[in-house]
Amino acid sequence: MTVPDRLSPGDPAPEFTLTTDTGDQLSLAGLRGRKVVLYAYPAAMTPGCTKQACDFRDSLASLQAAGYEVVGISPDKPEKLAKFRERDAITFPLVSDVDKAVLTAYGAYGEKQLYGKTVTGVIRSTFVIDADGKIERALYNVKATGHVAKLRRDLNLD
Repeated sequence: MTVPDRLSPGDPAPEFTLTTDTGDQLSLAGLRGRKVVLYAYPAAMTPGCTKQACDFRDSLASLQAAGYEVVGISPDKPEKLAKFRERDAITFPLVSDVDKAVLTAYGAYGEKQLYGKTVTGVIRSTFVIDADGKIERALYNVKATGHVAKLRRDLNLD
């Protein structure tokens, strides 16, 4: 099995400019000076991804109060992301990486185990990026349920 290259604390976060759920462009460079929680998820409007997005939505005020911006990234098209945002009242940007280049650069796309089989797809991951654009934490194969609560504890927000 080919495991994608993984990022480690201290690595520069791969730069990106991607289309959001509103059709605007969002770049990591445009967020410089702020801490960013970038989380990669496989597909909008699926049960696990909905649970995770709603957990981030429900924790957004406290994350922002601690100086974090939240951005979700998936290979979904912007139109599907817009439906996801509207359906579940998502209050942070969702970016579209249809060609999976950014997901690959972050080590969040590649071979993974799914129900005992090796498949290629998005590896549910979360990246905490500091204000200077460096990886502070790179968490791979996270669980959809309970992950945001664990991240909040790890960041000493609870």
